[in-house]
Amino acid sequence: MERLFKNGTSRLPLIDFMPEGNLKIEGKSIPEDAVKVYSPLIEFVDALEASHVVFDINLVYFNTSSSKKLLELFRHLEANNNVENILINWYFEEGDEDSIETAEIYEESLFRVDFRYHEYADAA
Repeated sequence: MERLFKNGTSRLPLIDFMPEGNLKIEGKSIPEDAVKVYSPLIEFVDALEASHVVFDINLVYFNTSSSKKLLELFRHLEANNNVENILINWYFEEGDEDSIETAEIYEESLFRVDFRYHEYADAA
C-alpha cells in the first residue's frame, strides 16, 4: 500500500493518508463531485492494515455532500477489522458551533472511534 497524497485547492482539501495509519484532511471540501473525491479515500481505509489510526481533520468549510462522504469514510474505517484503535482529532475554529455539532453527530453514529476536539483561534 502506498501513501495517498493530494494537494489542496480552493475547493478541495489537502489529503495525506499514510499506510501506517496517520491520516489527514484539511482545508476546504466543496467538490462538484464528492463521490470522485472521497471514493479513493474509502478504498484506502478499506485496504488499510494498520492497527492504530490517528485521523486529523481540519476542515474550515465542507458542503453537505462532503459531510455525507466523511461519515461514510468513518464507517468504512470503523468496519475495517485490521484497525483496533481509531482516534479522530477534530480541529475547529474558535466559536464554530456548526463544526462541533457535525463532529458530535459523527461521534454518536460511530462505536469504535474516539474523538478529541481541538479549538484554535481565528487567524484573521
